[in-house]
Amino acid sequence: MKCYVCAKEGKESTAVAVCIVCGMGLCMDHAIRKETEVWQGGYPFPLKKSQRSVPRILCPACAAAYGDDL
Repeated sequence: MKCYVCAKEGKESTAVAVCIVCGMGLCMDHAIRKETEVWQGGYPFPLKKSQRSVPRILCPACAAAYGDDL
């Protein structure tokens, strides 16, 4: 698989990750790793934030869409 962002720029690089949101293949230069909070609880409530976080890989477009929410 090739990096989608690089391909749009006319370059060719091998993808090393996939965006968890949109599924875009990403090279090391375009993969963005963000720690996300883990919430636990039953439906509909109560929810509580876990002490741990989970790493996620995002493309530049999805990272920008989420902003600082992650």
